[in-house]
Amino acid sequence: MTWLRVRELVRKEFIQLFRDRKNRPMLVIAPLIQMILFGYVVTTDVRDIRLAVIDLARTPDSRRLIDAFDGNATFRVTQVLQDPRELDRMLLQRRVDLGLQVPPDFSARLRDGRTADVQILVDGSMSNMAAVRIAYSASVLDSFNSQLLRELNRRRIDFGEIDARVRTWYNPNLDSQHYFVPGIVAFLVMLLSLLFTSMAVVREKEAGTMEQLIVTPLKATEFILGKTIPFIFIAQAQMVMVILFARLWFRIPMAGNALVLLAASSIFLLSTLGIGLLISTVSRTQQQAMMTNFFFILPFFMLSGFVFPIANMPAVVQWLAHLNPLSHFLVIIRGVFLKGIGFAILWPQFLELAVLGGLVFAVAAGRFRKRLD
Repeated sequence: MTWLRVRELVRKEFIQLFRDRKNRPMLVIAPLIQMILFGYVVTTDVRDIRLAVIDLARTPDSRRLIDAFDGNATFRVTQVLQDPRELDRMLLQRRVDLGLQVPPDFSARLRDGRTADVQILVDGSMSNMAAVRIAYSASVLDSFNSQLLRELNRRRIDFGEIDARVRTWYNPNLDSQHYFVPGIVAFLVMLLSLLFTSMAVVREKEAGTMEQLIVTPLKATEFILGKTIPFIFIAQAQMVMVILFARLWFRIPMAGNALVLLAASSIFLLSTLGIGLLISTVSRTQQQAMMTNFFFILPFFMLSGFVFPIANMPAVVQWLAHLNPLSHFLVIIRGVFLKGIGFAILWPQFLELAVLGGLVFAVAAGRFRKRLD
């Protein structure tokens, strides 16, 4: 193998890549736009719950309960209704997210020492959001109930109490952006490296320059290196760019060492570049390569643990998730960002990435032939 030929092919790839004006926005602007879009859209935080209220009691106690919801930063009373059928219509039209109905005997039951019921209606068409809204409602009701019991029962109870003091590590404010944005960084690196590498060989075929490369003394190994080395540098540059953007724009803390992250991304690129090269060898047109990319991207995303925890998946699917390089890279990038851990703890993920990357790249290199068919 002659490194001079590899160097010239790398140089040719850079010139060809940057000469095309369509590629320049894809290299710089597209990752930043996707980062902003995904960073704000992919979130599980519930910050503004529209609340409709039906107060059939109309007593100071019922008004205090409504004020407890309205005074909470998460809830916003947008509708005060009189008829329960109106509440059903509001939920059907998605004009409110949650309904609170206070019965007429609310205060009387409280003052008699009995349990007073209130009805909460929630739009369950989005089950995850509905569960969060119900949990927030229960928290407000528990706080209101504790305060009311202290007022009604003046006796001090000094026994049988449990003082639970919860301390959340690594993400004290439970901000979902701190969890999702590092995952978006990993997903963007995978997406861009797959797209560009899968077009590498196909572009030569469509442009008619593959014949010229065939008659050169380039060996298959030199050709593969010359095609993949430019995208390693580009992917690493994009990795640094989106990490800086995540730190400066979204204020995501990085507790660990950035060098560990760059080392992990280099191993991760073995898999993505290998898959991209494999796609380019089996595709005849760029359109076919693009469609084949989506065949890989969607399963990688679904089986990565980006949104859905792998531990909640069936056992067979969990084994498939272990064959997904993105799932291991997500563990590394979130561990470095949020926990500040290094190679001493993350070495199993590094090992699995190296094995998967080596196998995929070997298969892609073995599949490649320096010919047109």
